[in-house]
Amino acid sequence: MSKDDSTGKIQWDRFVKKLSPYTVQKGLRYLKHYGLKEFWIRLHERFEPEEVPYGPWYEAYQPTEEILEKQRRHKFKNGPLISIVVPAYLTPERFLRQMLDSLLAQTYENWELCLANGSPEDQDMQTVLKSYAEMDRRIRYQDLKENLGIAENTNAAFAMAKGDFVGLLDHDDLLAPNALYEIAVALEEHPEADVIYTDEDKVTTDLTEHFQPHLKPDFNLDLLRSNNYICHFLVVRRSVVEKAGGFRREFDGAQDYDFVFRCVEQAREIVHVPEILYHWRTHKSSTADNPASKMYAFEAGRRAIEGNLERTGTQGIVEHTPDFGFYRVKYPVQGEPLVSIIIPNREEKETLEECVESIFSKTSYKNYEIIIVENNSSSNEIFRYYKQLSEDPRIHLIRWKKEFNYSAINNFGVRHAKGDYLLFLNNDVKIIDPDWITEMLGICQRREVGAVGAKLIYPDNTIQHAGCVVGMGGIAGNMFVNMPAERTGYLHKASILQDMSCVTAACMMMKKPVFQEAGGFTEELAVAFNDVDLCLKVRSHGHLIVYDPYVKLYHYESKSRGAEDSEEKVRRFQTEIEYMRCHWLDILKKGDPYYNKNLSLTKWNYSLKPLPGMGKKKG
Repeated sequence: MSKDDSTGKIQWDRFVKKLSPYTVQKGLRYLKHYGLKEFWIRLHERFEPEEVPYGPWYEAYQPTEEILEKQRRHKFKNGPLISIVVPAYLTPERFLRQMLDSLLAQTYENWELCLANGSPEDQDMQTVLKSYAEMDRRIRYQDLKENLGIAENTNAAFAMAKGDFVGLLDHDDLLAPNALYEIAVALEEHPEADVIYTDEDKVTTDLTEHFQPHLKPDFNLDLLRSNNYICHFLVVRRSVVEKAGGFRREFDGAQDYDFVFRCVEQAREIVHVPEILYHWRTHKSSTADNPASKMYAFEAGRRAIEGNLERTGTQGIVEHTPDFGFYRVKYPVQGEPLVSIIIPNREEKETLEECVESIFSKTSYKNYEIIIVENNSSSNEIFRYYKQLSEDPRIHLIRWKKEFNYSAINNFGVRHAKGDYLLFLNNDVKIIDPDWITEMLGICQRREVGAVGAKLIYPDNTIQHAGCVVGMGGIAGNMFVNMPAERTGYLHKASILQDMSCVTAACMMMKKPVFQEAGGFTEELAVAFNDVDLCLKVRSHGHLIVYDPYVKLYHYESKSRGAEDSEEKVRRFQTEIEYMRCHWLDILKKGDPYYNKNLSLTKWNYSLKPLPGMGKKKG
């Protein structure tokens, strides 16, 4: 996609189709909340043309009847009983029947429904529930004396469960026919799994249109602290449910968010099934369609994150973001450790000067040193500038006299670093926010974190880097390249804190012991992929790589680097590609765990991967 295309154009026919008195009212609420500029940005994001339209994609994605029949015949060695718990309250008859029918259509048979009815006076519900229970002994329901609220109604359904695993289903939503089959397969492959979750989408009230697919990564702690991305479909081992303590009524509105945190804290293994197996029905009272209707829920969500931080012994301040249901955790810096900023440079006087001056003038954190690694400059101008810089005690100039090798140069810089925290920085970046080091350091100090990367922005206010995905473009690639910096991207991924497989070393902070444990930069990778390789080595030792969008820097890197057209450059690049393929074959074959197999590896914006047979009806 070209830069001009990335700004997005509103698809007015889709926009007009969605117009109604209710959507106009909803739009006015959003306009009041965001203001005109932010509202316009989000309108563009919502109604710009889809590169791969979800409707035809979903038609091609659904399993055929042949596949479903094969699943029905499949014999599991130890297929567990899965208890589907449903808290029901004043459920419209049509919605209730459709939910129940979606269970009866399951290709996996070893399930039970445990439904707690908080509206026993509703005669239509009574009629439906009684008829279905008589039809299928797996369907059980209990009439509560009164509506106890979503949390206690769910706990009543939990108490009915006999299965080893418990699945959460809302009373007006639907499961795909293969949902429980895919869960059973995952449990067979991961016998120690305590928490399993799937992908999901939304569906209109009349079930005529599926939209907004939520294609999730594998377990992502920082993303979970930014948003309840796990949500639906969630299956938990019953012993973990009992240990976690079920739902808590003081978190009504975000009771599932609080529950997810307490379950993952207890889980031995958390498994993600990358399949769209849950359909979240939207209607006017649903938070799926009208988040402003339940503002109290978002405050409960903030408290749920605070609870997780407290139970895990993590200091942090949780704030709402302008986007409903999305949060920011600020991690305070412990002490005032020395941060060593390592900047390679050759010849570039003006570029380096702008970088260094922005550090000096914009950085609020005081305890840092700057190590400039000089690499075979020859101009008098740059050496006069070096002499000027050397008068500042915070700056140390060292010389790398061998040929250019980004990895070796930075490893050399690290050997001269006195700080416990290393901050790799390109000479062509410019600081924007004074708290950039403070923000990165607060995250990097967390015991589970190995490295932190930033959001890099081109001078024309488009994105150069918002995290990196392994496999993108063949080996690895940056996300949201050329997208306007003010936009949030797919499911706000450009604008929220999250874990990723790798980030660019153009601005990356890392614990020094973690860097040493990983063996530093691989010097066989002189130019390309060295930061990707380092991040993957860090991850292999059990540390998280965090993308932090709240750290923004301008990156003056040319958008057109020029072709790798000399024989030497082409040979070098191919050698580096082969190195990555040999050393990281497993992740390249299986796919980046922080991405999703149904997303494109040729588009930077989380577009769907086109499927064979799109536009054809399934037989």
